[in-house]
Amino acid sequence: MPQGKPAGVPCVHLTREMACALYGRPERPACCAGLKPEPGICGGSQDEALRLIAVLEQLTAPPVRVRP
Repeated sequence: MPQGKPAGVPCVHLTREMACALYGRPERPACCAGLKPEPGICGGSQDEALRLIAVLEQLTAPPVRVRP
C-alpha cells in the first residue's frame, strides 16, 4: 500500500486466515516487519489482538483537519 493504510482498513495483504501474505518476503514493509509479537500487541487471542491493534491505529492516526 504505497500511500500507507488508513486506520480501520484491513491491509490488502491479509489472507482470509488473517495472516500476512508478505511475511518473510523482501517486499514486506519495514513498518510491518518491525512489529514483533508481544503481549501489548497480540494479547492472548486473535480477538484481543485485533482490539489492541485498532487502539494502536487510533492513537497513531494523523489528526483530522477541519477546513474553515
